[in-house]
Amino acid sequence: MKDNFYLRIETWHIEDEGQAENVHKLTKEELEKRIVEHIDIANDPIEARDYKEDEDPTLFKSEKTGRGPLQKDWQKTSKPLMCAYKLVTTNFKWWGLQNKIESFIMKSERRLFTVFHRQLFCWIDKWYGLTMEDIRKIEEQTQKELNEQRNQGEIKGMVTN
Repeated sequence: MKDNFYLRIETWHIEDEGQAENVHKLTKEELEKRIVEHIDIANDPIEARDYKEDEDPTLFKSEKTGRGPLQKDWQKTSKPLMCAYKLVTTNFKWWGLQNKIESFIMKSERRLFTVFHRQLFCWIDKWYGLTMEDIRKIEEQTQKELNEQRNQGEIKGMVTN
């Protein structure tokens, strides 16, 4: 496929409620094509196969920060608040399949972002207060484990239908 397919994900984290208009500094033409999707980690439905009670922001309460559980209007009542602005750009140049594949990719990315950010919130007690040195050690250990899994382990991760 070489130049006939690409997927790019760019992220900005901003301390706001998700109301910023153009954090990725898109051109007028890009803004006209853009589709904005808001993800609510507490209230958006998720697939049954993705649901885990210990990763449910409506049930979780952080022992370290006191945050949670997230209620219906959590975006208005929770402080501090961080919004992750994701810009997903994809292009699949294959006549007859382009729209179907690009739609599938976007749907899959939404599911991935929803599940990941639910986990991130519910795992806050595992990462809150870590130093950069702590994070680098975790990264090194994770890289080592991933390399071992790639070489000998069974395939894991998110699956599609």
